[in-house]
Amino acid sequence: MKHRHSLYFLAPYEVAIRQELVPSPGRGEVLVRSAVSAISAGTEMLFYRDQVPRDLVVDATIDGLDKQVSYPLKYGYAVVGRVISLGPDVDNNWLGRMVFVFHSHESHFATKVSNLHPVPQGLAAETAVFLPLMETAVSFLMDGQPMIGEQVALFGQGIVGLLTTSLLADYPLASLITLDPFPLRREWSLKLGAQATLDPGEVNVLERLKTLLQGKGSYEGADLAFELSGNPQALDQAIAITGYDGRLLIGSWYGQKPVALALGGRFHRSHMRLISSQVSYIAPRWRGRFDHVRRLKSALSLLAKQKPDRLITHRFPIDQASQAYQLLDQHPESVVQVVFTYDNSDFVSR
Repeated sequence: MKHRHSLYFLAPYEVAIRQELVPSPGRGEVLVRSAVSAISAGTEMLFYRDQVPRDLVVDATIDGLDKQVSYPLKYGYAVVGRVISLGPDVDNNWLGRMVFVFHSHESHFATKVSNLHPVPQGLAAETAVFLPLMETAVSFLMDGQPMIGEQVALFGQGIVGLLTTSLLADYPLASLITLDPFPLRREWSLKLGAQATLDPGEVNVLERLKTLLQGKGSYEGADLAFELSGNPQALDQAIAITGYDGRLLIGSWYGQKPVALALGGRFHRSHMRLISSQVSYIAPRWRGRFDHVRRLKSALSLLAKQKPDRLITHRFPIDQASQAYQLLDQHPESVVQVVFTYDNSDFVSR
C-alpha cells in the first residue's frame, strides 16, 4: 500500500508529518500528487501559536477544513500538483494536468474536480502556488479602491503586503510609502515599487511618514492606508496617519491578540472609514459582477507578470516542516516566503 505524508499541527508549537494511506479517488474526484505548497505565515502562525479563537471553524470555504478549531489539525491552503489518477465519471483530459488546489499540506490527496484550478501552460508550480496570496492582494485593492493621485500608506510587508505593494505600484498614485520592522522586507518593498519604506519602530516615524506621503501636496496624511502587519499596535499608527475622510483597510487577522485602540483623539472628527477585508468573501458592492472564479482568474493573470516566486527565501522538504515553522516563529526577520517541496521533480505545467 502506498503512503502519503500529511502535515499536522499537534499542539501549540508542535507540528509533525504523519504517514497515511494514499486515498483512492471517488466518483467525481481525482488524485493529486503535490509538487509544492506554500505557507501562509500570517494565518498559519496563529494556528502554530494557538492564537485562533476556538469558537470558529478552521476555514468554512475549503473542503475538509470546515471543522471547529481543535488539535490535532491539518491546515494549509495553497498546493500545486499533478493529477495522477481519476475516479469514476471524470473526464480523461484531467489526467496529467498541473492544477492549483486550496488544500492542506500533504503529498497526495483526493479532491473533487470542482476544486481544481488548471495551471496555465508554461507557468511554474512555484509561481502558481502564490495564487491565493495574490488573490488576497487583489481583494484588498478591490475593497480599498485606490484612486489616481492618492497618498497611500501600507503597514506590513510580509508576503501579502509585498504583493499588495507590487499591485499598487502600477497605479498612478501621488505617493506609496510602506512600513515594516525587518530590513529584508523593506528592501523588497523598494524593489517592488514603494517610493520609500520605514521602520515603524523608529523615533518620530509618523512625522516622517506624513512628510513623505504629502510631499508638495496640500492634503495631510493618507487618503488610503492598509494595515496588513498582523500587529495590533500598527492599527493605532494607521489610524493616526489616515487623513480627513480617509479610508483605512484592515486586512490583518489578529486571532486572539488583544486590540486596544486610542480613539479618543482625532479619530471621530476625521470622519475616516475603517474597512474590514477578508478574501474568503466577496464584498457586497462587488457581488453583482464578481464571484470567486472571476477574482481568481484576475489574480492568476497577474502571476506571470509579477513573478512572486522570486520572493521565496526558503524551501523545505515536507518532512522538515517542523524546522520551517520554528524558523518563522524564531527568526521572521530572515524570511519572506517559505514553501514545502515534495518528492516530485515535475514542476512546470505542460
